Amino acid sequence: MQTGKFDRYASILFALLGAAFLIESRNISKSAYGSEVGPNVFPFLLGLILILLSVKLFLESFKNMQKEKTDKNNLQIKRFVIILLASLLYAGFIEILGYILSTFLFLYVSFQAMERGSWIKNGIVALAFSFFVYYLFVVVLEGSLPGMPIWFS
Repeated sequence: MQTGKFDRYASILFALLGAAFLIESRNISKSAYGSEVGPNVFPFLLGLILILLSVKLFLESFKNMQKEKTDKNNLQIKRFVIILLASLLYAGFIEILGYILSTFLFLYVSFQAMERGSWIKNGIVALAFSFFVYYLFVVVLEGSLPGMPIWFS
């Protein structure tokens, strides 16, 4: 399969997944424990971002069709599968492992899939991002995210 076709199919799949996130986020309660920012905000924003990035990928796949005729690019399916599996595991284990640990692991695996060898840099960025978002959402915005893993409680 050519890269352009793969990108178009992937963009359609991700746009549908983003739409599912948008629709399902409406089923989550709007506020948790008197918080201004409810648990439905992140899934909604994730769905919206996924749809916007899918549209961008879909449009860029047409630009790359002419370039693809002269330059045969590697499909990088292995990276795609690794990040897809990491995303599914992240969604499945966020309640068990807590936000910080599961987000750190997801980001670290994704960064390693994209750029091998930068173990320390990738670890620092993933950890800093996880703590920053947790602090911003829970402390500053007074929202709620899964805390520490069950076995630490």
